[in-house]
Amino acid sequence: MGNWNFADAWEAVADQLPDAPAQMQGDRTVSWREFDRRANAFARELLAKGLTKDSKVAICAYNCPEWLEALFAAFKVSMVPVNTNYRYGATEIAYLYDNADAEAVVFHASFTPILDELRSELPLVKAWYVIPDGSPEPDWASSYEDVVGAGADRVVTEWGRSGDDVHMLYTGGTTGMPKGVVYRQDDLWNALGGGGNVALGITPPTDLDEYRSRLVAPGAKSLAACPIMHGTGQWGSFQTMNLGGCIVTLTSRKFDPAELWRTVSEKQVNVVIIVGDAFAKPMLEELRKNRSSYDLSSLIMIGSSGVMWSHETKEALLAIHPTMLLADSLGSTEAVGMANSAATAADNPATAKFVVGERANVFTEEGRPVKPGSDEVGMLAVGGFVPLEYYKDPEKSARTFRTIDGVRYSFPGDYATVDADGTIHLLGRGTVVINTGGEKVFPEEVEEVIKQFDGVRDAVAVGVPDERFGEAITAIVETTKDVDPRALSDFVKTKLASFKAPKHVIVLPTIGRSPAGKVDYAGLRKLAIEQVGS
Repeated sequence: MGNWNFADAWEAVADQLPDAPAQMQGDRTVSWREFDRRANAFARELLAKGLTKDSKVAICAYNCPEWLEALFAAFKVSMVPVNTNYRYGATEIAYLYDNADAEAVVFHASFTPILDELRSELPLVKAWYVIPDGSPEPDWASSYEDVVGAGADRVVTEWGRSGDDVHMLYTGGTTGMPKGVVYRQDDLWNALGGGGNVALGITPPTDLDEYRSRLVAPGAKSLAACPIMHGTGQWGSFQTMNLGGCIVTLTSRKFDPAELWRTVSEKQVNVVIIVGDAFAKPMLEELRKNRSSYDLSSLIMIGSSGVMWSHETKEALLAIHPTMLLADSLGSTEAVGMANSAATAADNPATAKFVVGERANVFTEEGRPVKPGSDEVGMLAVGGFVPLEYYKDPEKSARTFRTIDGVRYSFPGDYATVDADGTIHLLGRGTVVINTGGEKVFPEEVEEVIKQFDGVRDAVAVGVPDERFGEAITAIVETTKDVDPRALSDFVKTKLASFKAPKHVIVLPTIGRSPAGKVDYAGLRKLAIEQVGS
C-alpha cells in the first residue's frame, strides 16, 4: 500500500509556491504560506488541549477559508476532521458529534444558539472555537482567529504521519442517520486522481520528489459553489489543492448565481464545482439574462458530482461558452469514480450516458460476476481504493465493503446490467433514499416526524422528479381531519433540517400498508408522480 498523505502534499505546495493564492473569498486572499502557518497554529492548539492521534475535530461552518484551514490543521497532526451539515437541527448535530466522538468543535458564530443547546450532551468535547461572522460570540468558546492569526511553525508529533492516517466524511447514507465513511488517506488520494487530473490530462506523480518537482507555477483556481461540508465540494477542493491551486468561495450563504458569475469574472476562475441542475439551471438563467456582464474567458471546466445534470442544461451552457468542458461524475462517498461523463460543444452525450470506471464490476447477490448480455440484474461494485469501514458500524461495513476473489469492493447500492460488449448499464439505486439537490434523505426519518403532526394518522415520504433539485420530497398521508400542507411542512422544519421537509403533500384515504406493516414505495411514488407531475 502507498504512503500518500494530504498534509505532506499540501506542505510541499506551501514550500514550493509560498506566495501563490491558496484561498480567496470576497476581498480576502490567503497565500499558501499563510494557509500553512495558520493551520500550524491551530494544530498546536489542538495538541495543547490534549487531543491526540485520531482525535476527531468537528467543523460546523459555512464555506470560508477557515473550513479547509481547520481540516489541514487536523491532517497535520493525524487527527480526523468531522464535516457537519449546517442544515441539521440540534438533535441531528448532537447525534453526529456523539457518534463521531468529537473532541473539538470549530463553528461560525451564527451556530452559537444551536450548539449552546447541545453542549451538555457532549462531554467528550474539550474545546470550542468560534469563527466571527457578525453574530454574537459566546464566552464558552475561544476565538479561532486569536488562535491562528499570528501563525506558527510546523510541529512534528511523536506518532508521525503516513498514508494510513484516516479521513472520515459523514454522509446521510441509507440508514436515516449520518454515517462516517472512513478512508486511508493514501486510498482517498488515489481515488481522487493521485495528484493528477484525468479530465485535464495531468498524470499522477510517482512519489513526493516528483510531486515537488512539478510545483513550478500556481495551479488552477476552483470555485466551490456547493458546500465544502459535502463530498463534492470538499473532495473537489482537494483535487485542486493537490495541484497547487486555489479554492475560491462565495460570500453569500444562499446560492446566488449572479455572485458566482461575478466571482468567475473578477477572480479569473478556471473551474466551478457544482451539484447538478440545482446549481446549473440558475447559473444558466443568469447567463441568459446578463451574459454581457461577465467575462468567462478563464473558465475551462464545470464539474458536477452527487446527482446527474441534464443534457438540455449542458447543451445550453455550452452554446453560451463553447470552449469549456462539462465533467459529470457519478459516484458516492463510499464509491468514488463509479462512472463519468464529459461533455464538450463537439460531443455532448445524453444525460444517462456514462463511461463506467475501470475499477467497476457487477455482481449477483452471491458474489458471482454478472454474465455479459444475460439481462441479469446485479449490484454495481467499485474496487481498488475503497473505504476501510463505516465508523462504529461493523454490520453495515460488512454489507457494503466486501472482498471477492481477493479484491476488495464497495457496493454503494446501485443496480446494473452488463451488455454483450461488456458495457455496464446503470439502472439506479436499489433503495428508497430520496436525493434532493445532492442531499440524501431517508424516508422513515421524515415519516416519523410527519406522524407527530396533529391530524396525521399515517405517512409515507417519496421522491418525485424535480427539474431543479432532481427529486422533491412528497408526503403521502392518511389524516383524521383537514391538514394544512404548509403548516405540515413548517412543522417538519422545526424537527429536522429544512431540506427534509416535504415540498408536496398528498392526502389519501389509506396508504395501503400490508398486514406486516409494509408499504409499496414504488407504487406510491408512481401515484405521487401522477398527481404532482414530473
